Amino acid sequence: MSFTIHNWQDIANNYSGTLLLGNGASRAVDARFGYESLVDHAFNHGLLTDDVQSLFSFFRTEDFELVLRLVWQASNVNQSLNIPDNRTHDAYVRVRDSLIQAVRDIHPEYQEISAQMPAIYNFVKRFNTAISLNYDLILYWSVMYGKNVRDRCSLKDCFVDGVFCDDWERLRKPIRGNISSTLAFYPHGSLVLARNLVEEELKIAGNYHGLLESILQTWQTERYVPLFVSEGTAQQKINAIQNSSYLNTVYREVLPTLSPDLVIYGWGLWEQDLYILDRLACSGIQRVAVSVHNQDQAYCNRVYQVMTQFLGDRVHIDFFHSNSPGCWNNVA
Repeated sequence: MSFTIHNWQDIANNYSGTLLLGNGASRAVDARFGYESLVDHAFNHGLLTDDVQSLFSFFRTEDFELVLRLVWQASNVNQSLNIPDNRTHDAYVRVRDSLIQAVRDIHPEYQEISAQMPAIYNFVKRFNTAISLNYDLILYWSVMYGKNVRDRCSLKDCFVDGVFCDDWERLRKPIRGNISSTLAFYPHGSLVLARNLVEEELKIAGNYHGLLESILQTWQTERYVPLFVSEGTAQQKINAIQNSSYLNTVYREVLPTLSPDLVIYGWGLWEQDLYILDRLACSGIQRVAVSVHNQDQAYCNRVYQVMTQFLGDRVHIDFFHSNSPGCWNNVA
C-alpha cells in the first residue's frame, strides 16, 4: 500500500490535542542523540569497569538508572547499619561517574541548541498536552523558554516548587490572562527529575545555561539519583514505571485520558515501547498524524499496521514530512 505524505501545514488544523515525541525528535535537534544506548556508549568508550559490567549482567538490564539506584540503596543501607563495605560504595561511584560521563558525551548544552527553541516552543504550544518519551532536556527547556515569552500561552510540566502536583488536571485552566495551557509530561522520566534517600521525587532547579551541569553535580552529592528509564524490554520499563510515583501517575492517569487526536513526531513505535500506545488507546483516539523521514513508505506501512492493531481500523491516519515547515524545529 502506498501512502500520501503531507506537509505539516496541510493537516495542522486537524490536530491540537496531544503531541508525542520520540528519539527522532531529539535527533532532529542534535545528531548526538542518534547514539547507541547509554550503556553501549559507556561500554564502547571504556567507561565501564569489569565489576560495573557484572552488575548490569547480574540484574539483566541495560537501564543505568536501575543499576545506579540499586547499588546506591545498598551502599546507604550498609552505611546506616555501620557495615564496613567500601566495595559497594566504590561500585556505586563508578556506576554514577560512568553515567555522568556518558551524559556529558551525548547531551548538548542549552546554548548549542538555543537557536532552535523558538520553533520548538511554537510547535509545542499548539497542543493541549506534550509527552516526551526521551529523558533529555529538550521538552523541559521549551517549558522554561515559554516562561519568558509574552504570548498569553503557558507550558507547564505540573511541578510546583519542585514537587509534582497530584491535582495536575486543574493546571489545564489558563490563569493570569493566558488564553491556553499546554501540560508537559515525561512518561520515562527525565534528567531533570531525581529522587532522594526516602524516595521523594523532585525536579532539579537550575537556569538555562547551567542546568545540565547542575543536574550532574546533584548526582555527585550522593543524596539523589536520577529518575528516568533509558533502556530495557517493555516489562522492564513497566516495572520501573511502577516503582515511581510520578511515572506511575503519568502512566495510569495521564496517558489514558488525553484528547482523541494525536501527533507523533520521531517515535519509531518499536515493540519495547508499544505499551505506551496501549495506554493511549484508552483515550479513544480517532485521528493520528505521524512524522515520516525521507518518504519512508515501509515505515508508513508498519505504522499503519501497528495503529490499526492498537486503535482499531476506524482510526484516521495522516503521514507528514518530518522536515516540513512549522513542525517541531522546522521554522514555518
